[in-house]
Amino acid sequence: MSKLTHFNEQGRAKMVDVSDKSVTTRTAIAQSSIVVNETIHAQIAEGTNKKGDVFAVAQIAAVMAAKNTATIIPMCHPLPLTGVDVQFEWQIDEAASRYEIIIHATVKTKGVTGVEMEALTAASAAALTIYDMCKAAGKEMIIGPTMLIEKTGGKNGDFKRVDH
Repeated sequence: MSKLTHFNEQGRAKMVDVSDKSVTTRTAIAQSSIVVNETIHAQIAEGTNKKGDVFAVAQIAAVMAAKNTATIIPMCHPLPLTGVDVQFEWQIDEAASRYEIIIHATVKTKGVTGVEMEALTAASAAALTIYDMCKAAGKEMIIGPTMLIEKTGGKNGDFKRVDH
């Protein structure tokens, strides 16, 4: 088993030294979701939410969250992101009165460490922003699950979720 690199000689957590790693193109796609009620679905679809365009604000929040991941996740390296894209997709089962928004966040960089945390943070921030903007119309919304769907680049190679 290889030596863990996240601890110093005193057994305390440290930010891993990545200065000797190769620069590669790295991508990550994360997904989250939020289940909303019929009223919230109608507000988002019709653009009648009193706080504004829910998806536009959630998209901006996701991009800002990706760019600021290192400020809220203690051991993350600050990264120069080269791209952040967020997409929203409705999954509706009207018979069951289930309205779910699937959020996909794709983050890219050219660097020495991956962008999985940035993608996960972006997807999470989008879901939390939707909750915040819609909570007046119902607080029973359910966020999650949140997961890494795919990542490319780096020493450990590519990853693609098989149960997705």
